[in-house]
This record gives sequence, structure tokens and C-alpha cells, in this order.
Amino acid sequence: MHYPALRAIGSSFGSVLLLIAFSLLPVQGISAPAEKTKPVILAPVKIQTIHDKIEALGTTRSTESIQITSSVTEKVKAIHFSDGQQVKQGQLLVELEKAEQQAELARAEAIRGERKLTLERLRQLDDRKLTSPDVIDRTRLELKQAEASIRAIQARIEDRLIRAPFDGVVGLRNISVGALVETGDLITTLDDTSAMKLDFSIPTVFLSDIKPGMKIKTTAAAFSDIKFDGTVESISTRIDSATRSVTVRALVPNLEGKLLPGLLMQVDVLRNEREALVTAEAAMLPMADKQFVMRVSGEGNDATVEKVEVITGLRLPGYIEIVDGLSAGDRVVTHGNDKLKPGDKLNIIGIDDGSVDVATLLKKKKQAK
Repeated sequence: MHYPALRAIGSSFGSVLLLIAFSLLPVQGISAPAEKTKPVILAPVKIQTIHDKIEALGTTRSTESIQITSSVTEKVKAIHFSDGQQVKQGQLLVELEKAEQQAELARAEAIRGERKLTLERLRQLDDRKLTSPDVIDRTRLELKQAEASIRAIQARIEDRLIRAPFDGVVGLRNISVGALVETGDLITTLDDTSAMKLDFSIPTVFLSDIKPGMKIKTTAAAFSDIKFDGTVESISTRIDSATRSVTVRALVPNLEGKLLPGLLMQVDVLRNEREALVTAEAAMLPMADKQFVMRVSGEGNDATVEKVEVITGLRLPGYIEIVDGLSAGDRVVTHGNDKLKPGDKLNIIGIDDGSVDVATLLKKKKQAK
């Protein structure tokens, strides 16, 4: 006689016994898998001096700038400068023909010498009462006239010696030796470029924020990797009624001579200087209208993260002001933070504190995956 129900019970009972037997066997070489760490790059939260800024576009001008012209009509005898040369105040630039004036000067000096001798003889005669005071006075007047004539001739000679009125850089030469220049003809230009005036306009809503002495930082497309520092010098007393803006003039040192007149520049007027908490902008995790960061606690293999809401302020290139939520000395995750969960264990690849190139840190992070 067959009993199917008893066979089924026996089979189930055997399976249970088999499981119990396996559970009693000693476990060798088997352990719980280690918790995987997440490779990350951190950035410190630090105190830094920051500014708000007013942005504008401005144009450079030389501190001093003139067109050097001739005040007389005469031939060019000699040229004593080259295009783009740095010259000193009083340095001779161009010499015009002056032979006629030099001859006149020699005659006038001879007449002056004769008048001096005559006056001396008359004074000796006057001591012996052999001449009249009127003769002496007339001779003294003739001597003064001779001296005045000499000064006038010397002035005409000086008109033919064209000099630099101040230190600066000459422009392109517009004359040649032997050429006839007339009164008003352009010889060259002269610019004092040791410092540049930088004029820019700002909306009148910022008028109360701008004061002489404020610092500016400025850049030009021609030198995109260089920032030039300057200072606000003055503010126009007139407002443009069409644009409702006011012109501000700053002074930018130009010791290396890179800046030239007429250069268009991006201007940042720095205001509201303050000490503030900042950290890398890459640490921000925006969610709806809020900002969060993954803050790190612990060191080495014990490092973990927690999600913290922060209130941010001014945005700077690569950095952001932290108004609330973090403290100086905190560390936040900047790379790898998008895949983290609170409590995750970390493999800290490096600290983005400016001492190591970020690209190098990212390469290490990729290798750690």
C-alpha cells in the first residue's frame, strides 16, 4: 500500500534536516562585505576679505596728452627722437633752422656790449662833471633796449627748438629733415602714460556709493589674464540727462606701459569691504529655492558626511559667501557630492585649498573609483 502524504512529509523533513546540517558546518573564509567608501574632494570654509562691486565699461586716457606742433614756419634742421620713444621734460625733440636768428643775436649782443662800454665811460666823465645826466639816462635806456632785443631774439631761437613739455612717450613722427613746417603743423604727439585716467559711467542710483579713494579692479580684452588696480579720483558734477548716469574718473598706474590711450576696459568698483565666510561654489547643492552642502565630519576612514542647509550671499569667481549654516574650519564636499547620502563613508582624495591644481585632484579621484 502506498501513502503519498507520508512520502511528502518525509521529504520536507529531510530538507529541513539538510539545512540544519549546513548551518552547523564551520564557516571558513566568509565575512560580511566591507562598506564601500566614496572618493571625494573637499574644500575648506574660511574667512576672506570680500567686496560687493559696481560694474561698468570705461575708456583710458593719458594723464597728460598733447599734440606737438610748430609755432613758426621754418625748415627742419634735425630730429632728435624716434617713434614711441620715452622722453624727459625739456628734452630736445626737433631743431628748426635758426641761422638768421643767431646772426641777429650776435649783432644784438655786440650792440649791448657797445652800450655797456659807453655807459661806463659816461659814468667816469660824470664823476668829473664832464657830462650831463640826460646823456647818461639816454645811454642807460639804449642798453636796456639792447638787452630786450636780445631776449626777443633768444625767444625766437627757442621757438625753433621744440622740446618735450613733460615726461612721456612720443607718438609717430610726421616730419622729415629738410621739410618746411608751417605754424600749427603736427610734428608728433606726446602722452604721459605712467598712469592712465579711466573714465566710466555709472547709474545715478549708485551715486551715493561712489567716493574718491575707492578701489577699482579693471581688465582689458587685450590683456585678459591681467587685472589692473586703480583708485577713484573724482566724480563729475553733472548728470547725463539722457542716460541718467554720472561720469567717474579713476587713476590706474601703468608702470609697465601696457595700457594705451583709448583702450576699452571692464571696471569693477569695489565697495562694502568686509570679512566673510566663503567656500567653493562647487560645493552647492541647489534644491528648489534652497541651497545645501555635504559637510564632512571625522578624519581618515571615519570620515562621514551630513547634509546641511546654508544661506548664501555674494557670489565670487569660483567662491560663494556663506551667511549662515557653516563655520570657519568646516570642510565641505566639492566633487562627488551629487552621489552622497548622509552617513556615507568617504575616501578623501584631496583638499581643494588652492595649493594643488583641481585637475590633478580630479585625476586622482577618477583613479580611486
